[in-house]
Amino acid sequence: MDRVEFTKEMKKTHKILVPNMLNVHFKILEKIFTSYGYTMEILTNTDQSVIDEGLKYIHNDTCYPALLTSGQMISALKSGDYDLEHTALIMSQTGGGCRASNYIHLLRKGLRNAGLGDIPVISINMSGLEKNSGFKLSLPLIRRMVAAAVYGDLLMLLSNQVRPYEIKKGQTDTLLEQWTVKISELFEQNKGYSQKEMKKYLKEMSLSFEEIEIKEEKKVKVGIVGEIYVKYSPLANNNLEKFLQEQDCEVMVPGLMGFMLFKVDNRIEDIKLYGGNKIKDIVCKKLFNFLTKYETYLIESLQGTRFTPPGTYQHLKKLVEPVIGYGCKMGEGWLLTAEMLELAESGYGNIVCAQPFGCLPNHIAGKGMVRKIVKQFPKANIVAIDYDPGATKVNQENRIKLMLSVAKENL
Repeated sequence: MDRVEFTKEMKKTHKILVPNMLNVHFKILEKIFTSYGYTMEILTNTDQSVIDEGLKYIHNDTCYPALLTSGQMISALKSGDYDLEHTALIMSQTGGGCRASNYIHLLRKGLRNAGLGDIPVISINMSGLEKNSGFKLSLPLIRRMVAAAVYGDLLMLLSNQVRPYEIKKGQTDTLLEQWTVKISELFEQNKGYSQKEMKKYLKEMSLSFEEIEIKEEKKVKVGIVGEIYVKYSPLANNNLEKFLQEQDCEVMVPGLMGFMLFKVDNRIEDIKLYGGNKIKDIVCKKLFNFLTKYETYLIESLQGTRFTPPGTYQHLKKLVEPVIGYGCKMGEGWLLTAEMLELAESGYGNIVCAQPFGCLPNHIAGKGMVRKIVKQFPKANIVAIDYDPGATKVNQENRIKLMLSVAKENL
C-alpha cells in the first residue's frame, strides 16, 4: 500500500503530533518548527493505553522504543482530542542498521490495522530515505535544531548538577522553565542561534544556575547511559531520573550533541574503513566541524564555574580506542561504551545502563563491555536494566537500589 504524503497544503491545515523523548529539548524544537509555519504538539500522554495500543498494533517482539512511540501516537489519535482529518504524525529514520529505521513502516502498518491508514506519517531524516512536499529540512532549519540541542544539553546538565543541592526547593526547576521559555521565544523571533548570541546565552545560563544557593554536601553521583530513547524518555525508563533524585543522588546524563557527532562521524569512518564517495566525505567533515564548534561553545560556557563539564567527543573517541573498534556503530555502538568510560573517569562511576530488552547492539556495547570498563576503572559500579512491557518497575528499582547500596558504601 502506498504511503500517504504530507503535502504543501497539509502544512497549513494539519497538526503534527510528535512522540516525546527529551522534555526541554523538544519544547524548544517545537517553537523552531512553529516559526517555520508548522503546527506541532509534543505528546504528553503516558497512561497504560500507550503500552496497550503499542502491544496491540506493533508487536511484542519488536523493541520497546518502537512500541512506545507508536503506541503513544495511536493512543492520542484514539483519544478524541484531535481532528483526524487534519492530523499528521512524525517519526525519525536514521538510515542505519538499527531497527529504528523501520519504526515508520511498523507505525503505518499499525495505523492501517487500527483503521487510521489515511493519517500521513512524516519521516524526519537526513539520509534521503523519504521525502514529503510539505516538509523539508533546510540548512537554516537544521542550524536552529542544532542550537536547540546545545541549549537543551546545557540546561539538562546544569539543572541535574544543582537540583540535589538547592537550599530553596523548586528554585532549579523554576529557573529551568524560565530559560526554556526564553530560548523558545528567541527562536520564534528568529534570534538566539548565531554564534555570538549562543556564546552569550550559554554563558548567562551557566552563571544563572551558579547563583542558586546550594548545600555543601557529598551525594552519590549516578550516570545514565543506554539506547537513546530509553536513556532520555521518562515514559520508557519509568521516570529513572526522578527515581534517582528521590534516592538522594546527583544524576549525569550525557547530552544529545555526542550522539549527533557520533552519527556524522560514522559516515566518515565508513569511508576510511570501506572506501566511498569523496564528496560525501567532504560534506560530512564540514558538518562534523560545524557540530564540534557548537560543542566547544557549550564546554566553554562552563569554564570558571563549579560545574563538571562533559568530555569532548574527541576525548570520548580516544578513551574508547583501546576497548572497542570504531566499526562497532549499530545503534549507539562504541559511543555507549565511551560514555560509560567518560562517566567513570569524571566521578560518575555509578552507572545505570538502560536498554530495551532484545536490543542487540546495546547488549553488546553496553552490558557486554562492563567487564572491560571495570578493568580500566576498578571502582566503576554498573547495573544494566532491561526495559520492556513485561518488566516490572519494582524489579527494576530494586536492582538499582542494590547498585546504590554499593555506591553509598563506597562514598
